[in-house]
Amino acid sequence: MSEDPAAITPLPFSTRTTNLAHFLTRNALRLGDRPAIRHEERALTWAELDARVTALAMAFRERFALRAGDRVLVQSPNNVEITETMLACWRIGAVWVPSNYRQRPDEVAYQAVKADVALMVCEAGFPEHASACLDAAPGLNEVVCIGGGFGTAYDDLLDEFGGATLNDADVQRDDPCWLFFTSGSTGKPKAVVLTHGQMTFTTLNHLNDLMPGTGPDDVSLVVAPLSHGAGMHQLVNIAAGAVSVLMPSGRFDPEAAWRLVEQHRVTNLFTVPTIVKLLTEHDAVDRFDHASLRYVIYAGAPMYREDQKHALRKLGSVLVQYFGLGEVTGAITVLPPDEHHLDDSPQARVGTCGFERTGMHVSIQDDDGAQLNPTETGEICVTGPAVCAGYFRDETANEKAFRDGWFRTGDLGHLDAQGYLFITGRSSDMYISGGSNVYPREIEEVLLTHAAIGEVAVLGVPDRRWGEVGLAVCVATDGASVSDDELNALLAPRLAKYKWPQRYVFLDEMPKTGYGKITKRLVRDELDARGLLQEGGS
Repeated sequence: MSEDPAAITPLPFSTRTTNLAHFLTRNALRLGDRPAIRHEERALTWAELDARVTALAMAFRERFALRAGDRVLVQSPNNVEITETMLACWRIGAVWVPSNYRQRPDEVAYQAVKADVALMVCEAGFPEHASACLDAAPGLNEVVCIGGGFGTAYDDLLDEFGGATLNDADVQRDDPCWLFFTSGSTGKPKAVVLTHGQMTFTTLNHLNDLMPGTGPDDVSLVVAPLSHGAGMHQLVNIAAGAVSVLMPSGRFDPEAAWRLVEQHRVTNLFTVPTIVKLLTEHDAVDRFDHASLRYVIYAGAPMYREDQKHALRKLGSVLVQYFGLGEVTGAITVLPPDEHHLDDSPQARVGTCGFERTGMHVSIQDDDGAQLNPTETGEICVTGPAVCAGYFRDETANEKAFRDGWFRTGDLGHLDAQGYLFITGRSSDMYISGGSNVYPREIEEVLLTHAAIGEVAVLGVPDRRWGEVGLAVCVATDGASVSDDELNALLAPRLAKYKWPQRYVFLDEMPKTGYGKITKRLVRDELDARGLLQEGGS
């Protein structure tokens, strides 16, 4: 008689997995003399990067007594050291906790406390952040300073432990490797627990679905902060053995980006739609050779159709869109290059963010968790190996975000009959005007077709008669002007009148997060500070 499968005991090694630092280990063996990272005048080979990471990992273990599971906070703009810190944490089984370096000292201190960090690595330009974290976090007693000036000098540690050897720590599939802080669009940021097994799956998924065929001959331009999505993208390039080229320090410069693309024959880059817009609207896009580009990957927010068309005209068939949150390490849907179209025919599926990523399952659900039919709008939910292990020490958030094994994204949308996903907006963005649901994104898409409108965000604001009405916050293109009546005339043939904004407000610049995303919370805060949210505000 055969044994009951339900009674089979799992093998003792069934949850053992590869340490993410092993991507570096194998590159150092196979590609040792080839470049791994370039930043301004610096260039490191894979062998040199591996040696530096080992020295730093030994310092973490021997000097600071870090052990598996300990958290290491990093406050730094993009540089070589931020990647070394990430890999050194993983090499000893510790957990990498990168902050958004543009945050205030008190905001980073909140993350230090939330993550219960044991060590902080801080770039020399942020002494106030280091002091704030030391004062706030009870388990934090020492800071490693990149560049020197306070705490323990980063380079001194590399000198002290240079030449050391160290194997990658044994890890289990569900061992944490990265606490990914959400952007905090509502309330305080939450710490998403990413694990070695989850991240290994996502790395392979990105290689398969976003930039197939990527290998050691490829070159990636790092445009966005490595603390968030760009860090995941860099890990994918590390896994492939591709070199990463970092942008020069300081404010983002589109011309410098295109110069690097030409100089290093860049083949892929990851960024957000607002940066794609900046890159393709700058005249440098026509002055530098970018024929080497195979994949320009954008995510983090939907890309408006007019911006998408402009980028296609400038760059050709290289755009790759994906939809995904930090909780799902970006792996929910993909729209590959051959499904980006200039025309608005049915084949283009205008407005879609693509189809399910390999190994992932998307479900549109109502408030009770029932699955909805194609074209019906509900909450976008997802399950699969890319979903995080939950929020760090936050059971309330876990209970709210997970239901029957599904992660609830908080985004609204629908699937068409072929399984392509269309995002309507955040559930918190939707407003009800006169009893009817209004989804800001469809209004924004139409307004952006006007040549005078560069950026727009539509908010629901209180109204005595209708409960809520739309307020359109606009940024005009250079030197352009447009009246409310002109914009309403644009909307008239496309949208029901109850969806039209009741007011238009023009700003010189749209508020954005440190990662270049427009969030309704920041826009609302800016309007509130100017007294423009109230009826009759001007």
